[in-house]
Parts: sequence; structure tokens; C-alpha cells
Amino acid sequence: MSQIHEECGVVGIFAPSKQDVASTVYYALYALQHRGQESAGIVVNNDGVFTAYKDEGLVNDVFDHDRLRRLGEGNMAIGHVRYSTTGGGGRENAQPIVVNHLKGNMALAHNGNLVNSYELRSELEGGGGIFHTTSDTEVISYIITKQRLGASSIEEAVLSSMDKLQGAYSLVVMSPSKLIAVRDPHGFRPLCYGQRDDGAYIVASESCALDSIGARHIREVEPGEMLVFTKDGVHSDRSHCGGEKKLCVFEFLYIARPDSVIEGHSVHEARRMAGKFLAEQYKIDADIVVGVPDSGIDAAYGYAQASGIPYGIGFIKNKYIGRTFIAPSQEAREDKVRIKLNVLGAAIKGKRVVLVDDSIVRGTTCGRIVKLLRDAGATEVHMLSSAPPFLNPCYYGTDIDSKENLIACHHTVDEIAKIIGADSLGYLDVNKVAYLNGGDGSGYCTACFDGKYPTPTPAKSKKSCFERWERPISENPKYKGMEE
Repeated sequence: MSQIHEECGVVGIFAPSKQDVASTVYYALYALQHRGQESAGIVVNNDGVFTAYKDEGLVNDVFDHDRLRRLGEGNMAIGHVRYSTTGGGGRENAQPIVVNHLKGNMALAHNGNLVNSYELRSELEGGGGIFHTTSDTEVISYIITKQRLGASSIEEAVLSSMDKLQGAYSLVVMSPSKLIAVRDPHGFRPLCYGQRDDGAYIVASESCALDSIGARHIREVEPGEMLVFTKDGVHSDRSHCGGEKKLCVFEFLYIARPDSVIEGHSVHEARRMAGKFLAEQYKIDADIVVGVPDSGIDAAYGYAQASGIPYGIGFIKNKYIGRTFIAPSQEAREDKVRIKLNVLGAAIKGKRVVLVDDSIVRGTTCGRIVKLLRDAGATEVHMLSSAPPFLNPCYYGTDIDSKENLIACHHTVDEIAKIIGADSLGYLDVNKVAYLNGGDGSGYCTACFDGKYPTPTPAKSKKSCFERWERPISENPKYKGMEE
């Protein structure tokens, strides 16, 4: 895909006294590194003075001991990890965003994607707004700032801004005296909070981040809810609650860490259930079940349990390279596959293999993995995907912007099996995907599989927006004759 959009992780801390909040956010971001590997950033609040640093790279590359020390102590901080590709990369798009306005400072970090970003940005530009990034986050910060200038408090400004925002947004917002966590009315992206024994409150995209810093998980931020953390405690505003819950089901299938709990459901158990459903759908005569590290392993284990075929370790993963799914370019993705996985030949040679992966998007990665198994001596390779076929773009923050490179949009299942070199191929039934947590099948967004979008879809693609905002003005027909 030529344009891959962000899927990020956010963290916030409100402590009862000044302390090394930067290190706390650092460790929490480290636990969320799987959600974004392109850039990282932290902003510390010390009595209303904001100290920020952000850059491209992994968390431990961006922040060393000296950099954390220079951020200083404070009683609040927010942090962010991000990924994107050529359309929205670069240090300028790293988060959090810091705004200095007439009524003080504000810092903001965002996970998600707005569906009306183009319209909002065009309206703001028409009123004289000047943008320095191509991210939705700057649009959100601009709107909150405008609302704040006429509002009596930051929380009032955030609430009024929610009336203008459409799509997915899980936010942490920091003012000189308050930390705010807010989730869009559909709850597309996860957001939870907890508390440490020292009284500090922590907000994070996933519960694994709370675990990493010794915080007790309290609950999820409800869809449409705003939580305000102050020295007087936690205040909840639910004036935007009550909409149809639509958590992205791909959080359970791929994005989230298996040790996280989202809305009371174990990610590990959801993936194991996907494997069980696959075993009910596909009766395969095989010798071993193998999962593709990391997010395919739990589903493979579930398939093995339900089918009675032994589960085995088929791949050794290089732990020092990140996810191919979020690599910035096709060439980079393919390079990573070559060094990311090595087959455990003794377990595979002469075996009929059931290979389980979390999804098939472009088909290039799984084709290479099938070849690895063939080269190691597998006599048969039967590929199973614990996700249904991707048939539609996602407008809410996941890495699927168009149908152009979705292999299932252009080929039948049998054709795809042949393309990737597998003896057979099976996908999880789309009617099963919303039941991964043993519930009634409601409350999840499955639009990338079935095309049932919970919101209006964007009038313009993100790609066309990037083209407008990033082309030299001399190449933009809208501004012809205005070069000077």
C-alpha cells in the first residue's frame, strides 16, 4: 500500500506530587511499542511549564537516560508512539502536539483516524489556520484550542469539540492543571485507566502498559466518556455516551498485545477462540499446527486444541526486529521477513503443516512464509487466517486505506492459495468474528470485512489529502498562478 495510516499508542499520568513522571511514561510506552514503531514522544508538566521531546525511532532510541533526565520532574505527563508511511511520516508528525494559546498550554496525543478530517482542515485553513503537519491530531488540537478560547475550562472545550469530530479518537489531553482522557462515542480504539499504590492515575491504550508500571487496572474509558483527573480526584462526563459501541475487532485479532485485557476480555482468549472456530470450519488431515509469531500463535494453539492435531513451534523469531505489517514500505516489509523468521527444520521436515496467521492483507508476507516451510521440507502447507478476508478500506486508523492492494479483492480463495504457494487456504467466517469473546456478537466494528461502516465515510481519501497538503504549490492546480 502506498499510504499506510497511523495506529498508535497513548499514555498519560497524573501524580499526587512531583516525581519522575517521564520515566513512568517511558516504560508504559515501551509496553505499547507494538502499536507504533516510527516515532515516540513525551511531554512533562511541571507547574504549568511543559517540557517536550519527540523524534523518529523506537522508544529506547528516542529516549536515553540523559534525555529523560532533561525532561525533568512533574506531576503530569503524556506520551505517544506512532507509525505511518510515506504519506504522513517524519519528525514533524510525531506526537504529542504542544499548543501555547491565549489561555495557557495544552498537549495532546491521539490514537485513531477522523473521517471528516479533510473538511475540518479545509474549514480551518479557510479561516486563516496554518498547519505544520499532515496528521489528524493537529486538526483536533486546533479545534480544541478554538473552543478553549471561548470556554470556561479545558474540559468544556473538549466536550464541545467532540460535537465536531467524526470517526475514531482516543485522546489524552494535558492542561497546566488537568489530565483528560476521552474516547469517541463509538469507542473504535481502546483506552483504559488504572492507579498505582502511590495514588498516581495512569491512562493508556492497553492494560499491558498499566501492568508494566505496577498500576492496578480500574476500567475502560467508556465510548463517548470524558475523564478529568485533578488534585481532587477523577470526574466523569458521559454526555456523549449512549451511541452504538463499535470497538475495532482487529484489536483482538492483531493489534493488541495478547496479555492485554480490553473491555473485560482477554486478547489471548479471543485469539484462541478464533483458532477454535477455524477448527470447526476446516477439517484438515495434518501432522502439526504452527502459528506465525506473534499474533498467530494463540489462534494456532486454539486450532490444535480443538482439532486434536499437535501444536508445535515451527518458527524462531528474531526478537530485535519489529512487525512487518507496520514497516513503511513494501521493500522494507520484504527485507524484514527475510531476517525476522527462521524455520525450526527438525519440527517441520516431512510434515503436513497447518499454518495459522492472524490475517492476509497483501499476500506477500504469507507467501514468503509458506516458501520458508517448503524449503524446510514440509510436504504440505495448509494456510489458515484467523481473520476474514479484507475486502474494504478502514477509515478508523488501521493500515487499510484502499482496495488497491487487498489481495482478497482481486482473487478467489483458490487463486490466493496458488499465489502464496499453499495446498489450501481458509479464512475465519465473517459471521464468527464478532463472537470471539463469547458474547452476543454486538459492539464491534467489522467494516473492513463486511463493509458495514458505523459512520459516514470520508468524501476524500487520505491519499488525496496528502497530495494536496504535501505537493509544491506550483504543482497544485488549486493554487495555480498564486506561487508568489
